[in-house]
Amino acid sequence: MPKLTKKIVDAAKSDKERDYFVWDDEVIGFGLRVMRSGRKSFQIQYRHSGRTRRMSIGKQGTITVETARKKAKVLLGRVSDGENPAEEHAVHRTALTVSDVCDRFLNEYVPTHCKKRTEEEYGRAIRLHIRPAIGNRKITDITRPDIAKLHHEMRKRPYQANRSVAILSVLFNQCEIWGFRQDGSNPCRHIQKYEEKSRERYLSREELKRLWETLDKCEKDKSESSAACNAYRLLLLTGCRLSEIQTLKWDYIKDDGIYLPDSKTGAKRVHVGKAVHNILDAINPIEDNPYVIVGAVKGHHLNNLQKPWRRIRKKAKLPDLRIHDLRHSFASFGLASGLSLAEIGKLLGHTQAQTTARYAHLADEYAAKAAERTTEAILDILDAAE
Repeated sequence: MPKLTKKIVDAAKSDKERDYFVWDDEVIGFGLRVMRSGRKSFQIQYRHSGRTRRMSIGKQGTITVETARKKAKVLLGRVSDGENPAEEHAVHRTALTVSDVCDRFLNEYVPTHCKKRTEEEYGRAIRLHIRPAIGNRKITDITRPDIAKLHHEMRKRPYQANRSVAILSVLFNQCEIWGFRQDGSNPCRHIQKYEEKSRERYLSREELKRLWETLDKCEKDKSESSAACNAYRLLLLTGCRLSEIQTLKWDYIKDDGIYLPDSKTGAKRVHVGKAVHNILDAINPIEDNPYVIVGAVKGHHLNNLQKPWRRIRKKAKLPDLRIHDLRHSFASFGLASGLSLAEIGKLLGHTQAQTTARYAHLADEYAAKAAERTTEAILDILDAAE
């Protein structure tokens, strides 16, 4: 077995009957494979767990003998440490891409473990942000720097950046369960989230009146559908989330409230006032359609409430008002009427006190105003007594 050199490699001729090897006498286990077709490649050969394993480390012409010998030394050194590079290479060669795993994640994991709204959010983030960034990469190749890069490139949209990494973290945890990656290899660990500035927007009394008048006008002149206008009215008067009103069914409505079989926090009862029942009583149910807020498609609810909302808020001169701000405004007006934070939390269906705590500053403002009014009343009495 001579030391492999460029001259020996170039001189090796094919045997039309079989493949054969020319082994190097300097690095044991390193050699040249000459195929019947005449193609040549550098190989390593070793034993692992009682079996002989071979692995190609480069074709002649794309890698030099000396470079191949250096690679062979590194790989055979790993073998001496108990590793099996040939098996690792085979696993990597057949590894799924991130996009392939996303398909399985969306088809198997998400429908079983997530609510419909979350399922839609996962699908949108994967379609718009994750697939374009790393979808073609092997799932086994993704490292923490790759995730950090994706996160950094979305820094101008901190909420979406954080959400995409959170979704990827769930996906990579599932990869470990499915055997696509080693345990404890989740590359999303230790990625520091961007600060998300909460946006608090509440309707003033004047803005509330202007919005309500705009809804009445749009419904009357038919520039917007009655279904859309009623949806926004119900959102204002119940404090419900958009999806809860959008998918509201007639079967959920009882004399003592609205009973939602499922919501972000599970099944819940929504306490409603007379004004809500008046709005519901004025809506004519559509035959063979179980929904209150009906859409154009037979048997379905109104699917898009964002487009009409943008038109309505523009007419009402409230360009920065989001649909979710109607829920915040419901809480604000409730606090102004004297309700406690605990009572507001119950009306909104919060299961944790810290969720309602976001409105604590409003409660303090209204309490301060109430104290001022009380003080003034006392002083008026004292002045009258003099």
